[in-house]
Amino acid sequence: MGLRRDTRWWGWGDPEEVAALAPGGESMMREREILPDVAPEPPSLESISLLPPAPLPDSLADLVGSENVHTGHEDRVRHAAGQSLLDLLRLRSGELDQAPDAVIEPASAETIAPLLEICSNEGIAVVPFGGGTSVVGGVAPVRGRFDRLISLDLGNLRRFEVDRVSMTARLGAGLRGPEAEGLLAAEGFTLGHFPQSFEYATIGGFAATRSAGQASCGYGRFDSLVSSVRLVSPSGELSTLATPHSSIGPSMRELIIGSEGIFGVIPDLGVRVRPAPEVRRYEGWIAESFDAGNSIIRSLAQSGGLPTVARVSDEQETEVSVATSTPSGPAGALFRRYLKLRGRSGGSLIIVGFEGTGEEVRRQRARTISALRKGGAIRLGQSVGRGWVKGRYHGPYLREALLDRGVVVETLETAHQWSAHASLYGETAAAIRSAMASCGMKGIVMCHLSHAYPDGASLYFTVISSPGSSGGIVSWPIVKSAAVEAIRRAGGTLSHHHATGRDHAPWLAGEIGELGLEAIAGVKAGLDPEGIMNPGKLLPPLLPG
Repeated sequence: MGLRRDTRWWGWGDPEEVAALAPGGESMMREREILPDVAPEPPSLESISLLPPAPLPDSLADLVGSENVHTGHEDRVRHAAGQSLLDLLRLRSGELDQAPDAVIEPASAETIAPLLEICSNEGIAVVPFGGGTSVVGGVAPVRGRFDRLISLDLGNLRRFEVDRVSMTARLGAGLRGPEAEGLLAAEGFTLGHFPQSFEYATIGGFAATRSAGQASCGYGRFDSLVSSVRLVSPSGELSTLATPHSSIGPSMRELIIGSEGIFGVIPDLGVRVRPAPEVRRYEGWIAESFDAGNSIIRSLAQSGGLPTVARVSDEQETEVSVATSTPSGPAGALFRRYLKLRGRSGGSLIIVGFEGTGEEVRRQRARTISALRKGGAIRLGQSVGRGWVKGRYHGPYLREALLDRGVVVETLETAHQWSAHASLYGETAAAIRSAMASCGMKGIVMCHLSHAYPDGASLYFTVISSPGSSGGIVSWPIVKSAAVEAIRRAGGTLSHHHATGRDHAPWLAGEIGELGLEAIAGVKAGLDPEGIMNPGKLLPPLLPG
């Protein structure tokens, strides 16, 4: 089918979809001195200078077909970066440090094993590439000790089979989220996995990064949806049985899920599916504070009554949501009306969503509303919920619009137990603000909870800021390092669902210990003896990888 070119080469999504700041958002950012006076020059594909591609052995083209070996400038650029702030700033500035020598697109899963054998024998690094939506450097072409590197685009791996009796499906790694959902919907099912990257991320990427979607409270994280998985490594194939559970040794499924391409390629996997919901209902509520909203969600999680979607924005994110809404839009209008009627000056937005049969939704909603009212939350209604659903994948487009204006926009996320939740939130936010100030950055630090469990929940931070005195490429790593150190001090995880990639690898020993690193390195040595698979990811640079 040929390499996909239906997204911006310099950033996110459909080039025809353009986001614009609402007047309230424009005013807020000017008042806080976030918007630079002069916008940067628009990005130019021609301005990006790449080293000439290193020659590859003819055996690769003979194996996959010359039409599936791409060395053109645009294809190499498109596979040279993911979607992190630093990726996008480098693309926009033309300062890419590395690019693959070629993008190879195997026509079928059967060619992967011989392809990896050739690369292993020839000393060619391989970076598996799905949707390219990593925000932690997961698809960066890090060469390490290798002189040659290919990006292995898995877009042709589009297997689809359904077992209606078992309610499972076999999905190819190259299927994008909407494609997989469309195929399942035609059979009356849903996977229920809807991360913000849903429109362009792939099934293989969901598995390789241990992804979590916006509806994880109801459907579960992606790792809980995987029933079986297949890995093609340079040493051979590793597959798990399609059984609901097994007590035979450490879980190979768990070893493969979240491995980020350092062991091999995931060509397809089995997933658990559910009947497509008959009813979908989303509502907006407002709590007195972020802490009050989190307490409501904790009560639901610990009583077994979480809705399908449960999301709590802190006061800063709520304020930005109102400011960036059009004056007559659902969020802005209803917030102002309800706050005035109830005598409140602010609060925290809560989005709750219910999916299932009519009876399931009725029961879910009754439990949730009882907890919301008991916690003092005020109902804003379905129009706010529908507004959130309509814009749930729009955030990256707004980010593009802000980057066009020279604004720094980036996210990071973590998770911890409920007993440490408030301190993790406070310490991380304070560290981010302090580091921003040291870099001359002026902006907003906001946060939301979007994945809850009986014992804890995630925290997802977003920074919108001026680029600082030295520019975003210099400033952001300082801010990110400060945030990670604060998370570590508080005992939180480096990432709840963005994975490790290149960016978090230097801190991994602090989370899993030196022995844990050695265990991962030992598995890699067995599956990938020459170390060709996705160098520089997951494992710190000093270890094999």
